[in-house]
Amino acid sequence: MEYWPVPDLAAHFAGEWRFDREIRTAEGDPAGDVTGTAVFSEEDGVLVYREAGELRLGGYTGPVTRELHYRPTAPGRADVHFDHGGFFHAVDLRAGHWDADHPCRDDFYRGSYRVLDARRWRQEWAVRGPAKDHVIVTRFRRPPG
Repeated sequence: MEYWPVPDLAAHFAGEWRFDREIRTAEGDPAGDVTGTAVFSEEDGVLVYREAGELRLGGYTGPVTRELHYRPTAPGRADVHFDHGGFFHAVDLRAGHWDADHPCRDDFYRGSYRVLDARRWRQEWAVRGPAKDHVIVTRFRRPPG
């Protein structure tokens, strides 16, 4: 499959995105979902990602938020940090795709970014370990207009 090269992360991702997130069990069964809005904004040389949405998981429905900091390391590349400052993973989208790993205590996250075109991209995380065993797929798209 061909992916959309991203030579400049800030230029490509800046602004608002809508997203739909599926949470599936390791067997592929639906476990929950999130719909919401994400915004990338440049702040003091850092591309800050903020999302807000509604989570439906089991019998729970409620708001969720997340913030990540994409710290540029070169054109098309960044180190991604949690809002508390801890390192999450590196990303290099110059070829339009990237695979990333993140150990989290005894669990392990294996992720992928896939940029489909100028208005759509996808992120997937498979999470395995004693505390977690699921797959999270998020599809991003630019809002109309």
